[in-house]
Amino acid sequence: MARYDVVIIGGAIVGSSVAFYLREEGFAGSIALVERDPQFTHSATTLSCASIRQQFSIPENIRLSQFTLGLFRRLKQEFGVDADIAFHEKGYLILASEEGLPVLKANHEVQAAEGADILLEDAETLSRRFSWLSAEGIVAGAWGRSGEGWFDAHALLMLFRKALRAKHIDFITASVTGIGRDGAKITGVSLDNGERLAAGLVVNAAGPNAGRVAALAGLALPVEPRKRSVFVFEARDKFSDMPLLVDPSGIYVRPEGSVYITGGAEPEDTDGPADPADFDPAWPLFEETIWPVLATRIPAFEAIKPTRAWAGHYDYNTLDQNAVIGPHPEVKNFLFANGFSGHGLQQAPAVGKALAELIVHGGYRTVDASAFGYERIAANRAFRELNVI
Repeated sequence: MARYDVVIIGGAIVGSSVAFYLREEGFAGSIALVERDPQFTHSATTLSCASIRQQFSIPENIRLSQFTLGLFRRLKQEFGVDADIAFHEKGYLILASEEGLPVLKANHEVQAAEGADILLEDAETLSRRFSWLSAEGIVAGAWGRSGEGWFDAHALLMLFRKALRAKHIDFITASVTGIGRDGAKITGVSLDNGERLAAGLVVNAAGPNAGRVAALAGLALPVEPRKRSVFVFEARDKFSDMPLLVDPSGIYVRPEGSVYITGGAEPEDTDGPADPADFDPAWPLFEETIWPVLATRIPAFEAIKPTRAWAGHYDYNTLDQNAVIGPHPEVKNFLFANGFSGHGLQQAPAVGKALAELIVHGGYRTVDASAFGYERIAANRAFRELNVI
């Protein structure tokens, strides 16, 4: 039986970030990175819309994304002169109706206090700024003038994975089927290939499967997979100034090269845990709900041609749609990095840095993630993020 000082369950962007920053912080112990899908075919990382924003409702989420933005700014210094994730810094444009205006304003105040470059503008100003936009039913919008946009998720993941190969990390392709626990201490993990790894510390970075992984250790975690469909369409008109636009309905759209991608507005009454094998896009959602909204908000999109679609699962925290980060208060050698509810990719480097500092130095230094601790889960006390996209 092999023994590791740290076993990380989940090798996509969150798990890889934890491993990377452990070495960056000087951790010399043995590390195993366990990933069941090494091609990341069904990974939440690679199936996401790969965007970064500072338009959150709480300061702690803004700070996590700001750390990642800083990484993007120094990408070549961190990963070499050829490092490129095709970052398109064109911002988010989050629109609000009269009903949603108080929340938009309150969020903007929080963002401004954190130094985010977000403009809050009325409908008339937005219509002048973006000639393609219809302000019907809109009273205002918040636009990220800088520090927001989208990028290549696979490229970012591969930068981390490639860097790890020089940092003496053991990559293990397997699913975790069991977690050994002796009272208040995790002792190891069992794999579907019959192996068992003794572990000094276990990090749960299992994405949409995080709730199941926690349950293997006898721990409750309100995180489940939720399916999200993304649709690709062609349009005659190309708008080079288009940000990632979020309609008050929750439907979003943004450019992707010569095409556009869109999604959102899953019905609440049917939005439950995803079937682990269901990666079929929900085409009726596009035809019946999304397309009519796009045509209203951007009149040029009345005539578009849908071309393809995909579906992914993300790790949805049913308590408050916020991350769970840090150790279990009783089983202290089991750490969480879960429940990001759609913003895990953009916050993964910050979470990796935070947990690495916690493990190596005994506390958070660069990024304080204490607000996301498991204690609120145990107390059923929501720390709610209002701006979930």
